Amino acid sequence: MPCHWHFPTAILLGIGERQQLPKLCLQNSIQSPLVVIDPILAQLPIFTALIGKIARGGLKLTVFTKISGNPTGQQVMAGVTQFRYHQHDGVIAIGGGSALDAGKAIALMAGQTQSLWDFEDIGDNWEQADAEKIVPVVAVPTTAGTGSEVGRAAVITDEKVRLKKIIFHPKMLPCQVLLDPELTLCLPANLTAATGMDALAHNLEAFCAPGYHPMAAGIAVEATRLIRHYLPRAYENSDDIEARTHMLVASCMGATAFQRGLGAMHALAHPMGARYNAHHGLLNAILMPYVLVANRTKIACRIEQLAKYINLPQADFAGFIEWVLSLRDRLGIPHTLDAVGVTLSDVDALAELAFKDPSAVTNPILFSVEDYATLCTNAVTGTLKFSGR
Repeated sequence: MPCHWHFPTAILLGIGERQQLPKLCLQNSIQSPLVVIDPILAQLPIFTALIGKIARGGLKLTVFTKISGNPTGQQVMAGVTQFRYHQHDGVIAIGGGSALDAGKAIALMAGQTQSLWDFEDIGDNWEQADAEKIVPVVAVPTTAGTGSEVGRAAVITDEKVRLKKIIFHPKMLPCQVLLDPELTLCLPANLTAATGMDALAHNLEAFCAPGYHPMAAGIAVEATRLIRHYLPRAYENSDDIEARTHMLVASCMGATAFQRGLGAMHALAHPMGARYNAHHGLLNAILMPYVLVANRTKIACRIEQLAKYINLPQADFAGFIEWVLSLRDRLGIPHTLDAVGVTLSDVDALAELAFKDPSAVTNPILFSVEDYATLCTNAVTGTLKFSGR
């Protein structure tokens, strides 16, 4: 049976529920959507059939596929050009975080006259947008990781300065989310692992963030339990529909929970992703144990509570770290950053950028540039200790 929720937006969950997509668009006043989809997905039979279903549902559409794994400002504006040329009235974003973020950014910019970067998530920049000209988005995630389908922001790379920037507006939150686990069955094992660890990173950093948001904390705890049980199953058996379903939900939960904040994993992963074009979830997965150990003095008690809830055999901080390490090994995640091209010569530049990243503000400890350099060095060399604090 399908599930209908409305938190934080309208969500429809169920096997085969993708067939409802044309009706959901019409219910949200979308009659001529721009379909933003990952170029590889667009070639797969299940997605060509879905696009055909949309067209046969009475909707006038065009398809935009010119997006990369780390979408850029130029790609977003190319999508805006196509949106305006065909006079679309909404966006259907299908794919992982890159397609969802690009689709949301296109929806924001469709009716604006300012630069995309004018809406970077700094202060009250979002108030400069003409909110009435932001078009609705229906989000259809095909990975269980970013949770962008329930977020009000998009991470877009500014290619001129080689930095990822967070573009924000409350109306970027999709009006409808469609979670169909059958759309995730074609995800390769390595991407199942990386996106699943991204979902874990979101929930862990939200749970450990210092702000007071008990609702977000509770969501993060239960999502971590789901990930513990179902991520290995989804990785080891791509056709495990139950595991795929629970991972889609855990991904949504992570992006809902991180209203409370993120932390040093994301502060480092953002500049690394822009510089090396590496998968965001993979970077978070590699960084995870190093950041947890670096934050130990502030989070040990909370992590012990979490370890008990998810029923670890050794329910303390050390046991939790051992679980993270064993999970990474089981999923084939590299132990050090050199696997994605990071070298010791890069550390100082990355530390400077991490210190300035918005996610650094809600890390349990406000690390200095030197602290980030030490943390990054440890993650390059495989040294799982931290003497900076």
